Amino acid sequence: MMSKLLKHVIVLLLFKTDWKKLFFAFSVVTICSLFVQMSTIPYPLSGWVYSPSIEQILSNKMLNMSTHLDQNRRVISEDRLVTSSPELDQSEGTKKKNVRRRKGHKRKKSEEDFASAPQPPPPSFPSHLLRFIRSLTPEAALAYARKEIENAPLVTNDLDLYAPIFRNVSTFKRSYELMELILKVYIYQEGEKPKFHDPVLGGIYASEGWFMKLIEDSKYFTTADPEKAHLFYLPYSAHQLRLALFEPNTANIQRISIFLRDYVNMLSKKYPFWNRTRGRDHFLVACHDWGSYTLVNHEELLMNTIKALCNADASEGIFITEKDVSLPETSIRNPKRPLTNMGGKDASEREILAFFAGNRHGRVRNDLIRLWGDKYDYMRIYARLPLRVSRNMSYPEHMKSSKYCICPMGYEVNSPRIVEAIYHECIPVIIADYFALPLSDVLDWNAFSVVVAEDDVPKLKEILLDIPMEKYITLQNNVKMLQKHFYWNTRPVKYDLFHMILHSIWLKRINQVQIPKS
Repeated sequence: MMSKLLKHVIVLLLFKTDWKKLFFAFSVVTICSLFVQMSTIPYPLSGWVYSPSIEQILSNKMLNMSTHLDQNRRVISEDRLVTSSPELDQSEGTKKKNVRRRKGHKRKKSEEDFASAPQPPPPSFPSHLLRFIRSLTPEAALAYARKEIENAPLVTNDLDLYAPIFRNVSTFKRSYELMELILKVYIYQEGEKPKFHDPVLGGIYASEGWFMKLIEDSKYFTTADPEKAHLFYLPYSAHQLRLALFEPNTANIQRISIFLRDYVNMLSKKYPFWNRTRGRDHFLVACHDWGSYTLVNHEELLMNTIKALCNADASEGIFITEKDVSLPETSIRNPKRPLTNMGGKDASEREILAFFAGNRHGRVRNDLIRLWGDKYDYMRIYARLPLRVSRNMSYPEHMKSSKYCICPMGYEVNSPRIVEAIYHECIPVIIADYFALPLSDVLDWNAFSVVVAEDDVPKLKEILLDIPMEKYITLQNNVKMLQKHFYWNTRPVKYDLFHMILHSIWLKRINQVQIPKS
């Protein structure tokens, strides 16, 4: 259209026709060019000239406009996963050791190096969609998200998500996208270290520390304005509370429970946010075995708050499956390089049928060791890994060489062996009747694990031998596809464990919201 108008102007100039028509043509050209240029002016100036209809903003097409950015984000994610892969970690470690030997010195990485790790670029969304979301109250935004999740479009071939390991990959993908688009977390600043804001990144209780570290470092998911928050985080460490307040040589954790009661009461007096929902939009993350028992002195903290707990025992009335999140327990040996020594042998090279080594904690382990301990070469079940055995094959090498890794409950239902098995591509065999499996709101554990009833421990060998090789191959392949969802990355990567935990907490918050009938 613009080119035709220009041609018309040239004809008018050449033949000196009616000057009124010439003036009109110039006016049309000028107005059109101004309109085109206005579209490049940042909002809100461009909003004065034109704006999309509300139907256009609310349509699924607008939300799906963000998917064209997935390819770029996928490249970033794959780059990070490649640089953090087990094989590369091992080869890089070997190279670094050789360099150190040649140079005769060893560089120690400091906590400051870890803290200064650059953050990944934030997700990108259409500006009109962002303006629409920002115009909503937090509760209205959550209601919008819940409706969108319930009407999630079908996902058939997503390169980032392996459908067989999910309960419903379509609803998970839409929910995750909306979490990236909407979610803002307010972190209370009250509390002194080490009990608060001081994450422990190593050991078997590292999950609570890693989550604390990464959420407090996040500039995208957090907000300094509590009025804009959808969730409120109580940033304490159950592990640090135990170290600071527990009385040695006693079984009394009352001091910790009273401390948390007083902490929540202080927040409810200082701010209006707890009292607005009686703590239902607040959450905590605790991996220590005692994390659940320390909540009993504050009824609202116990019954209303979203609890992400490693000790997710559904039989005790503390962990509530419909409301709380089962937190994966991860044992991190090297916090500076959490992804070292991953992977394992191919299925055809795993000659050990089943492996377990650990302390005799609780009835299930006693039965396991009594019935199967050190009796069969292809079933390696030990109270503790004997020195004569570990000299030839270490604990991780056993996992890498076994088809099935036995993960029985101890005194509590949770065990870091489940995630260790996933890291080493060994099928987890979970023996804990009342354990709410980690992230089970989105993951289908039947696709990559075997669950054995506590009373069926005497039948363990028979149960495992009855699994066809074809099914075993499928299970192990699914474990490999699952691994990235259980990785801790020093810089969070899309769909990694930090994001999976945050998503499960987000999903529990979404489920609290009622969708208006209108």
